[in-house]
Amino acid sequence: DTLEWDERGPVEAMPIATVAVCTRDRPEDLRRCLDALMLLPDDGQEYVVIDNCPATDASSELIKNYPKVRYVREDVPGSSAARNRALREAKHEFVAFTDDDAAPDPNWLRSLLRNFRDPRVMCVTGLVMPLELETEAQEWFEWYSPHGRGFERRVLDGALCNPLIVHILGVSASMAVRKSLIDYIGLFDEALGAGTPTVGGEDSELFARILRAGYRIVYEPRALSWHRHRRTWEELQKTLHGYGIGVYAFWTRLFVINREFSVPLLAWGWLRYKQIPELIASLRKQPDAVPRDLLWAQFRGCISGPMAYFASRKLLQKIKGSNE
Repeated sequence: DTLEWDERGPVEAMPIATVAVCTRDRPEDLRRCLDALMLLPDDGQEYVVIDNCPATDASSELIKNYPKVRYVREDVPGSSAARNRALREAKHEFVAFTDDDAAPDPNWLRSLLRNFRDPRVMCVTGLVMPLELETEAQEWFEWYSPHGRGFERRVLDGALCNPLIVHILGVSASMAVRKSLIDYIGLFDEALGAGTPTVGGEDSELFARILRAGYRIVYEPRALSWHRHRRTWEELQKTLHGYGIGVYAFWTRLFVINREFSVPLLAWGWLRYKQIPELIASLRKQPDAVPRDLLWAQFRGCISGPMAYFASRKLLQKIKGSNE
């Protein structure tokens, strides 16, 4: 069940989108991202930068050099709050998200938007490749936990597939959604994501809700973006620790809020068939085994994921209560 289109079709048929960049105190990354976005073909899209709880005015000053870009400050911390603000601010039905540490290819936006010609498609994700592979940490990240999901286009139909198997989709650093998902699916869970105690998991949780509602998600590898992997071993450990927190926080949300009662089996399967075999291979020092310190960092994150989700919800209630 695939979608087809004429690559040589008229540009006039292309939907118009809002391109949203979520950032926080990384002006050099943001500059590279915006420079890449300015190379996109001009199909009438608008550009919005959501500056999440900035500690300085560096990003707002930088954006003055980009007249096509609109600056919006969001003071509720977290990538989900930033993306929700982008959805509310968007002037167009289609909203394409990228992060400040990504640099989209010139064909990125058009490749995402073409897939929305199917009205059942609620979300499209793209291929994310490494911007550079210059350090051992960057090579291990790309080998063990890449953002890319391969070079084959796939369509996941919520009416036909398991809505919990979302790991084969992409990530929110390269993603487009319909703004109307606010009405049909709801917003991102603001207790999940970078900038919160849960560190991540917000994109996976949204994907699961989209599929559970019976809509489609397309993984489109032609929508290419380049991601700056962290250069040092300490940064890689921190990243994998955060991924562990995010995965188990996401599963906790699915179990407690979404009432997905098969989640414990999913978590047990991941432990039995992935984490334990990887740890055994590392202890035996098998070729290409993942270093133990990376596995341990991720495992510690997994253990703390459930409590991180509840702590994040409590913190979010406190923040929003103080802002009222």
